[in-house]
Amino acid sequence: MKIGMVSDSLSHLALNELLLTSRELGVWGIEFNTGNWSAGKHFDLATFSADQQAARDFRTMVEDHGISVIALNANGNQLHPTDGGRQDKVVRDTIMAAGHMGVDKVCLMSGLPGAGPDEQFPNWIVSSWPPETQAILAWQWAEKLIPYWTSLARFARDHGVEKLCVELHGNQLVFNVPTLLALREAVGPVVGANLDPSHLMWMGADPLAAMEALGSAVYHVHAKDTWINGRAAATRSRLENGPLDKVSDRAWSYITLGFGKSQEWWKEFVYRLSLLDYDGWLSIEHEDVAFSRREGVERSVAVLNQAVPFERPDFAPQAI
Repeated sequence: MKIGMVSDSLSHLALNELLLTSRELGVWGIEFNTGNWSAGKHFDLATFSADQQAARDFRTMVEDHGISVIALNANGNQLHPTDGGRQDKVVRDTIMAAGHMGVDKVCLMSGLPGAGPDEQFPNWIVSSWPPETQAILAWQWAEKLIPYWTSLARFARDHGVEKLCVELHGNQLVFNVPTLLALREAVGPVVGANLDPSHLMWMGADPLAAMEALGSAVYHVHAKDTWINGRAAATRSRLENGPLDKVSDRAWSYITLGFGKSQEWWKEFVYRLSLLDYDGWLSIEHEDVAFSRREGVERSVAVLNQAVPFERPDFAPQAI
């Protein structure tokens, strides 16, 4: 496996400084944010989606710094009732840019529509009661999610992108293992998981069990940790909607690797990935308001360096 990073982890740096700092910190690949929930400041999406040579030149420039382009990331809500069209264009432009670069993975969310055709805001159903919630959920999947993703999967294949890596994220229709597998069954194997353990942690799931259940459907991995604030969670539950920067008041917060789960947990996480024959990137996503961006990435690299097998296994029992 290899250690990479989401480009927004060091969003304050200019592109050249981002590449130099990545090498300095021991990061060997970058997952470039392209837009939607990111300013995408390091990536010229309009140019790279339209100009194949410019896209290839960008990849060559990055590789000349000793850095791989490991994926493009267009996280957003392309099923938003009023803004979905704009966000969908970012997703499709990102797919075209990836195809131009020869990058086979695009990371994104599933999307979340409203509760019906006349809604203006997304509606995330997290309860089976009252009974209208089930009608809303059925409409969202049948009328919005499956038609959209059937079209998007075809678009991705037509543009040379083999893996659409869907993050299991709250406030999205696909947020856990069953919903990811249901979308994959409906659309086909172009859909897989961007396994980010931090979201599963705050939702109360077990990332290790989720990994096992997903198996070969794990296409990409984000390295991000979550701290569960037991004092606050005891009264608030993990359904947390307080400000992200009020860490001491929240039930959970994203945190630098090793400060939520232990170093030993991250060793097990990586080891069990290897048992599933995952040989891809671990892409650090720094979103910890208590650490500087550089220090957060640096400490996260240190945790992964203790966990990641960098060489392919070569041991086999002797025939005796």
